[in-house]
Amino acid sequence: MRIPFVLIITAWPFLSLAAAPDLIVHHGKIATVDPKFSIVEAMSIRDGKVVQVGTNEALLATKGLDTKLIDVQGKLVLPGLIDSHTHPTGASMHEFDHSIPEMETIQDVLDYIRSRADALDDGDWIVVRQVFITRLKEQRYPTKAELDAAAPNNPVMFSTGPDASVNSLALKLSGIDKDFKPTESSGKIEKDPTTGEPTGILRGAGSYVKSKPKTKPASQTERDSRLEMLCQDYNSVGITGIIDRSAGADGVTQFARLRAMNRLTVRFAASYGVSPSGGIDEIRKRVEAVAKDAHRQPDNMVRIIGLKMFLDGGMLTGSAYMREPWGVSKIYAIDDPRYRGLRYIEPELLTQIVDAATDNGLQFTAHSVGDGAVHTLLDAYEAVSKQKSIKPLRHCLTHSNFMSKEAVEQAVRLGVVMDIQPAWLWLDTRTLLAQFGYDRLRYFQPLKSIFEQGGIVGGGSDHMQKIGSLRSVNPYNPFLGMATAITRLGKGVAEPLHPEEALSREQAIRFYTINNAHLMFLENETGSLEPGKQADFVVLDRDLLTCPANEIRDTQAVETFLAGKSVYRAEGKGE
Repeated sequence: MRIPFVLIITAWPFLSLAAAPDLIVHHGKIATVDPKFSIVEAMSIRDGKVVQVGTNEALLATKGLDTKLIDVQGKLVLPGLIDSHTHPTGASMHEFDHSIPEMETIQDVLDYIRSRADALDDGDWIVVRQVFITRLKEQRYPTKAELDAAAPNNPVMFSTGPDASVNSLALKLSGIDKDFKPTESSGKIEKDPTTGEPTGILRGAGSYVKSKPKTKPASQTERDSRLEMLCQDYNSVGITGIIDRSAGADGVTQFARLRAMNRLTVRFAASYGVSPSGGIDEIRKRVEAVAKDAHRQPDNMVRIIGLKMFLDGGMLTGSAYMREPWGVSKIYAIDDPRYRGLRYIEPELLTQIVDAATDNGLQFTAHSVGDGAVHTLLDAYEAVSKQKSIKPLRHCLTHSNFMSKEAVEQAVRLGVVMDIQPAWLWLDTRTLLAQFGYDRLRYFQPLKSIFEQGGIVGGGSDHMQKIGSLRSVNPYNPFLGMATAITRLGKGVAEPLHPEEALSREQAIRFYTINNAHLMFLENETGSLEPGKQADFVVLDRDLLTCPANEIRDTQAVETFLAGKSVYRAEGKGE
C-alpha cells in the first residue's frame, strides 16, 4: 500500500523536530577539554546537555525550526570554569554594613580605623579582617602603639585569620595581660622580652579576643540577594561551579533556597566545616551527622561532598606549620629562631579523624599551608590507607603551598587531590622571597610536578571578602589564576618563581575545568564539553591558547552558560 505523499511531508518535520537541538554554537574554537583536548568548530545542545561536537557543516545540518543559533565568530569557547576554594556566604555580606577601601599600606589601615572610630561610639569594636601583611607595602603588622593612636577610645583588632594584632583596649577587654596563657597549646601571645607585657600580636590566638563588632542586621531576603549578586559576579568571569571550603548549615541551606527559587547560577559543592575540639568520640558524632545530612545525596547543583578542618596557620600571617624554622623575621615579628609555626591538630588525633571521615564516606580536607602540615596530613592519609581504601573518597590537601618532591609523590600515589590558589603566588611572592629566599621556595605550588606525575590539582581563590573578581580579598578572577600558573610571575617581582613549575596553557585550562569537576565529584557531568555532559561553557574575548602570555590575565568573558542557558552576557557583546 502506498503512503499518501501528504503524510510523508507532514510527518518528516515532526520527527525531525523531536530530535533537533535547542541550541547550536558554531563557527568557534571550542576547546572540549576531553582527554585529547580536542578542538572543534561547533556544539549542539538539547535539554541543557551537549548532544554533539564537530564541524559547522555537520551540526548546522541538525537544526530544527526552533533551534537557536549562536555564531561566536571564531572566539574561544571553554567549559564553564570552576573555583575549588571559596567562602561565598561570608564574602557576599562583607560590605553590606559599609564600603571598605583597599588597604595597601599601614597608613591606609590606620586611616580606615580612624574613619571607623569617627563613625562609631567610644567603646565600639573596630575589626579589620584579612588585610594581609604580605600585601602591605611595609610588610609588617600595625603595632599596638599605632592602633592605640588611631583609635584610643575603641578596642581594635587587625585580624588575619587565627592571628591578629590588637590595641591596648582590646587586650584589656579580653583579659589578655602578661600572665595570660592560652588554653590551647598551639596558641601564642607575643610578649615584650623586657617587660613581659603582650606586644599585641596574637598567633593562633585570635579567638581569645572578645570582639563584638557592631554591624547592620540583614534580613534573609537581603542575604539571599547579596549571595545571588555574588554568584552572578562569578558568572561574569566564566565561573559556573564553586566549592565552599568551610560551609555551615546556614550556608548550604541558603544555596538550596536560591536553587528552589530558580536563582542559583553556579553549581555548589561544600566541604562542611567541623571542629576538631573534644575527644574523638565527640568528633565522630559530628562527622556522622554530616554524613547523614540530606544534602549529601548526589546532586549536580547543591551537595555536601565532605568536611574541612584547620590543621595549621597561614603563610600570610607567619603561622603556617613548617618542617624547618621560619627564621627570625621583622616582617612577621618572629624573634624565636626555633619557631616553626602552629599546628592545631596532633598527628594521632588527625589520623583518627581521617579514619572517621573515611568510614562515613566523606572526602576529608584540612587547611594545610606549610610543608610540615602537608606532610602531617599525608602521613595521616597513609596510615588510614593501610587499613582501608581511601582513593574513591578523594581526600584532599587544601592550599598545600609549601610542598616537597616527596609530598607530591606521596599524594599522587595515595590518590589525594589538591586545591591550590595561584593568586597567592601573584600577590605574595615578593614577601616570601624576602622571608625564605629563592631556594627554599623550590616546591612552592609545584603545579607542573603534580601534573607530570598524574596527580589531580584544582585551581581556586580562597575568596573570602568583597564582590568583584579583582577587588576581592584573594581575587577570584580565574584568568589571573591561569596567567600566574603559566608565567609564575609575582606582582612587583621581575623574574618568575621557579619557572620549571609553570603549567602549559592546556594544563592551566584543565586546572580550572575538568580537574575541579573531579574535586566536586562531577567530572562525569561537567568540566568538559563532551556529548551527554552538562552544557556549562563560557565564550571568551581572546584565545588563551595563542595570545601573548601577558594578556591572559586581562581576558574577559563574553557570555557564560549554565546547562545551556545564558547566565551572563557582557554589555555590548554576544549575539
